[in-house]
Amino acid sequence: MSNPPGPPRAVPPRVLSVAGSDSGGGAGLQGDLKTAAALGAYGMSVVTAVTAQNSQGVHGSWPLPAEAVRAQFRAVTDDIGVDAVKTGMLASAELAGTVADLLAGLGDRVPVVVDPVGVSKHGDPLLAPDALRTLRERLLPRATVLTPNLDEAGWLTGVRVTGEDGMREAAAALLAYGPRWVLVKGGHLPGGAAADLLTDGTGEHWFRAARHPNRHTHGTGCALATAIAVQLARGAAVPAAVGSAKRYVTGAIAAGFPLGGGIGPVDHGWRSR
Repeated sequence: MSNPPGPPRAVPPRVLSVAGSDSGGGAGLQGDLKTAAALGAYGMSVVTAVTAQNSQGVHGSWPLPAEAVRAQFRAVTDDIGVDAVKTGMLASAELAGTVADLLAGLGDRVPVVVDPVGVSKHGDPLLAPDALRTLRERLLPRATVLTPNLDEAGWLTGVRVTGEDGMREAAAALLAYGPRWVLVKGGHLPGGAAADLLTDGTGEHWFRAARHPNRHTHGTGCALATAIAVQLARGAAVPAAVGSAKRYVTGAIAAGFPLGGGIGPVDHGWRSR
């Protein structure tokens, strides 16, 4: 005799990653889905590009047609629904514009974390040079939180960041393009602590963490942006979401491990090991 059905189970936060595929599994969609799962969210994906990459670099990249990106996005959002979106590698100006239009259709009810991916951890380009204007004018205004590293902040604004005052200058320039919050990641600056600046233009929140002597950091930016999206999907305020994500990624960096002959990945599942 079968048991009667119990009460319906609660649906975990639904987080959609719009990004490229990383065949090595450390970053991109694969890293985003691992992060979402590790933090108790339900991850979904829209593939924007396929890359052939491993621990030593990106060996090839193939953007998908805009029609395929639109179809994936509609299939997920029209049926399953979404509580937060994270964008990563968008490959081209056309795809950046396509994604910006799709996000506009969600309105202001769904938070969006934009990771403006321009190059890989190994220095390989992941975004066409002519996409800069599209990102500035169409995608950045859709962002609840924009998460550039120092190189990306410089590329988007022309500000050369060499210290914390430069991070403030870059953040102000980025806010002028329309995101509600900007998180400038200062991990590439020298010093004993890795400092990130979060601001909405009215106040500053600094997040500092001790550096770990670990070169296996592939997927750091993807994991951080996705972790922020997970917390926003749960209803957290932006500063709290960033603080939680920073703690998660700091642990993932500390637990990073070697794979292949190059830069290994962070450990997305470090909390469960």
